[in-house]
Amino acid sequence: MSPDAAPPLQAETPRLVLASASAARRALLAAAGLRFEVAAAAVDEDAIKAAARAEGVPAADTALLLAEAKARRVAAREPEALVIGADQMLVCEGRWFDKPADPEAARAQLRALRGRTHELVTAVVCWRGGGRVWQHVALPRLTMRNFSDAFLDAYLAREGEAVTASVGAYRLEGPGVQLFARIVGEHSSILGLPLLPLLEFLRGHGVLLR
Repeated sequence: MSPDAAPPLQAETPRLVLASASAARRALLAAAGLRFEVAAAAVDEDAIKAAARAEGVPAADTALLLAEAKARRVAAREPEALVIGADQMLVCEGRWFDKPADPEAARAQLRALRGRTHELVTAVVCWRGGGRVWQHVALPRLTMRNFSDAFLDAYLAREGEAVTASVGAYRLEGPGVQLFARIVGEHSSILGLPLLPLLEFLRGHGVLLR
């Protein structure tokens, strides 16, 4: 039986909208068999982070603020949909890291993370009918090995501009996995979307079959 002829796993309504341009998040939802649309949200992430830092807001709460800002922005023009907003922050020994601007910034960042354990604070917020209906924060922990400068040079040459696409300057689903000695946490959370908790919420909300 073809996938199109199989019984549906998902209700016709509400429509699901992913408020993110992330290819990894799109791939996770698609691989799980969900029908959804994509509507990237234009929010000033730097301003939100700067205000949160100034006010002493913890990283987990800041990630939720960012995820909610994205979901709320898209929901304003998609009031009937269930909108999924997500964001991820990298925290190492109290320091917040942003996406590197270029490969040289990625080099400096990876040297700072080398031999240390960092958290990928991964938040997801669902918004429907003018309000937040669910939120979740996952905290996977990743320990980088003490890789050599020669390995770092080879890794950066191989990945090129791809290192600027993620907050950690690595793709765990690619050669970036070679940077690590230990990883604790759900794989999808590391990629930017806590998929198992999200699917459980969608089942409870009547979007997916139980």
